[in-house]
Amino acid sequence: MPKVNEPDQYASRITDWPLEERPRERLMQEGADRISSAELIAILLGQGTKKHNAVDLARKLLRKFGSLEALSDASLDELTKINGIGPAKAVTLLAAFQLYRNMQKEKAENEIRSFQNPDEVAKMYMPLIGHLKQETFYVILLDSGLKKIRDYEVTQGILNASLVHPREVFKPAIRFSARGIIVLHNHPSGETKPSVQDIKTTNQLIKSGEILGIPVYDHLIITQDGFYSFKESGMMEENK
Repeated sequence: MPKVNEPDQYASRITDWPLEERPRERLMQEGADRISSAELIAILLGQGTKKHNAVDLARKLLRKFGSLEALSDASLDELTKINGIGPAKAVTLLAAFQLYRNMQKEKAENEIRSFQNPDEVAKMYMPLIGHLKQETFYVILLDSGLKKIRDYEVTQGILNASLVHPREVFKPAIRFSARGIIVLHNHPSGETKPSVQDIKTTNQLIKSGEILGIPVYDHLIITQDGFYSFKESGMMEENK
């Protein structure tokens, strides 16, 4: 494997490396789990630039963002500001990271036993919205057996009553004959504690659900590392 402390090789073209040292060939021979994160990213990038090969460019990305997790949270705009990362390379990286999140959500969804369990619901949606830098509000439609009919995004932006209007929340619930809903949104700040506006919005949705006969079973606040459940905290009853 090429060493970082060998400047000439570090700057050389990967096609000039021995076959057994090239990332793609190493992956095929040794398996993906034997390849470093920088090499895996290099494979996604495909090729580098005249000044930097793909592995060089991948290491540059990791240094710039500080960690693989931070890189996975980067936006298209942030990625394309890096010299050597154009729209095509940036989109490939975004797609790869999102596929991983989708896989995590799918795995959690296949394992979930009950949508009555806030921990299991949070585990499913943390990969989907926990990393987002903008507040996103989701609704899960449930049938009479508390199984998911479908979910949908209501809005993106700072959570307030005008953005999360009961009409937008319950319209699909009525259309798909949902027997109840769970609502959830993320806090980009990482703070799980509900804000005054969160409580106000929850209260409004609970009252609307009672009128429509479609109860709100829970409101989850999701972050990258944790969650808050209104139901688990007893605030669903308090807000009625």
